[in-house]
Amino acid sequence: MLELGIKVLISYLLGSLNGALILGKLRGVDIRSVGSGNAGGTNALRTQGLLFALAVMVIDVGKGWLPAALLPGLELPGVPLDPAVSRTWLTLACAGAAVAGHCFPVFFDFAGGKGAATAVGALIAVSPTVLLPAAIVFVSVLVFSGYVGLSTISTAVALPIWVAATDFSGSEPLIVFLVVLALFIVYTHRSNIRRLRDGTESRSERVMLFKRD
Repeated sequence: MLELGIKVLISYLLGSLNGALILGKLRGVDIRSVGSGNAGGTNALRTQGLLFALAVMVIDVGKGWLPAALLPGLELPGVPLDPAVSRTWLTLACAGAAVAGHCFPVFFDFAGGKGAATAVGALIAVSPTVLLPAAIVFVSVLVFSGYVGLSTISTAVALPIWVAATDFSGSEPLIVFLVVLALFIVYTHRSNIRRLRDGTESRSERVMLFKRD
């Protein structure tokens, strides 16, 4: 259990290294004070430009991939591999901790992003086969609605359904992880849901297939 606790903690701390906030400090701007106030890639793109947003995405995706891909099989000094700890569940726990750290970073007053980019990085390590259906759902919803938040929520909700419908046998741990991740993503996007309900959510009409007149 020592291994589980230490590696989950490290994953959370890595997740707390928020790309938008770190790069923003170097630029002299707190991204939470501009645009939507969210410390994530979408707000970085809208307020700081493409190159800044790409750098943020590299950091946020990378910190989701790193703990899930490397920590479960890594023997740390003073922390031997515990044969009683399932590697599958440890991988999923590290992935989830990284996403939680991004959203509630201990280094930035627990006010971070909404977890989408870090979740993508975690899924690259955990189950890269879900990335294609995820991309299809995300792009489909985005080009028809123009709402990034709705696209993200729809993708998160669709993934456990997709895995359960196509490869349920042996995928129970992954399905549990994806269900928890979907609930978490819906929670972190609750402000988007509220704005969608009120008709005040920002729409990216440039990417829409059918634009409004």
